[in-house]
Amino acid sequence: MPATRAALSAPDPSYRSLFALPGLTYVVVAFLGRLPLAMAQIGVLLLVAGTTGSYGAGGACAGALAVANAVGAPLWGAWADRVGQRRVVLIQAWSASVAIGALLAVAHTDLPWAYSAGASAVAGFLLPHVGPLARVRWRPITARFGPRAQVRLMRTAFSYEGSADEASFVIGPALVGVVVALSSPVVALAGAAGLLLVFGTWFALHPTARATRTATAHLTGAGRLVTPALVVLCLAQVAIGSVFGSVQTGTSVLATSAGQPGLTGIFHALLGIGSVAAGLAVARIPRHVPLPTRQRWFSLAFLVLSLPLLEVGSLMTLAPALLVLGLSIAPYMITSFTLGEQVTPPSRVSAAMTLLAASGGLGYAAGAALAGGLADHGGHTPAFAVTVAAGVLAVTIAWGGAGLLGRAETATRHRPLVVNTVQP
Repeated sequence: MPATRAALSAPDPSYRSLFALPGLTYVVVAFLGRLPLAMAQIGVLLLVAGTTGSYGAGGACAGALAVANAVGAPLWGAWADRVGQRRVVLIQAWSASVAIGALLAVAHTDLPWAYSAGASAVAGFLLPHVGPLARVRWRPITARFGPRAQVRLMRTAFSYEGSADEASFVIGPALVGVVVALSSPVVALAGAAGLLLVFGTWFALHPTARATRTATAHLTGAGRLVTPALVVLCLAQVAIGSVFGSVQTGTSVLATSAGQPGLTGIFHALLGIGSVAAGLAVARIPRHVPLPTRQRWFSLAFLVLSLPLLEVGSLMTLAPALLVLGLSIAPYMITSFTLGEQVTPPSRVSAAMTLLAASGGLGYAAGAALAGGLADHGGHTPAFAVTVAAGVLAVTIAWGGAGLLGRAETATRHRPLVVNTVQP
């Protein structure tokens, strides 16, 4: 269909219209492909904590996985910008699956847990970030329409992707929790490796990967990746990531003390239920509300809603606290990723998206390790105090960096997007 005619028949920016562009199969594959990363983090925590009897060791190994993932993600993303996603994701999916198998073998030897931390780091370095790469694909997917229609569709796409990421961190831990309750962390992590082999490969081979490569191949000049605005957004992602690490650890301690360690993933999933609902609603926020303004208020809501965790004393009181806290997380993340996409040159978007995701992984590592160490000495409340501290950090970053982000958004708002001229 000619581009001019396609522009005249641009769809409304609803989720149904958006999903119809690549087809529902792609949406499902891209979602399932991101589950292994969500499963691996909590799976490693439970695996090592169970084999060593130490939450500190479990948190350290989960943190090693997250740190290595944070180091590797922007490198893989930059490579994907250069050679396309297909080759990169295929290599990651297959090698990470093998690395998870090696981790399972090491964890059940008599070696010190530091060896498990090393194996966790190798697996983390190789694990693909399907979510950020899927975000990048929406640009060429929507490129057949005019600039105004594409802007509306992209806002809907980023709202969905933020909610999809949250949903993956709902379903991933819940799957691990169910499998651990029925079997063991070994089976849960083996399942994650299997999902990665199947859906990571499918995601890599999907035609949208070729469209993304076509859309960026003609761009000249890499452009600057690391800017002050992107640094601020990466710090915002560190704050959010530390929430996941500290909440997982605190929930694990509380569930174990209640005699139900298998409920850890299920209760942690409650954090994402409210987050998914709130994230899907972000697309309805009027466009005239600046993104830095949204981030400021979302960060304040995040801090206020984290305070009830300090009063939690049982799983019954933990459930509503996690549900309510989740309402602020996806909107904050969506805003950060949307700003990141806007302030980054089109030829560096894959690297920027994976860098933001990697920053969240770095925050997860810090949150899990700090909460694990505190939990070994004081139980779940000190672990949840790390979550509240993350809220303080988020507010400081959002309010302190608002001016910088506002100027960056204004400077790039009317930037011509060469990629829009490319047909997927």
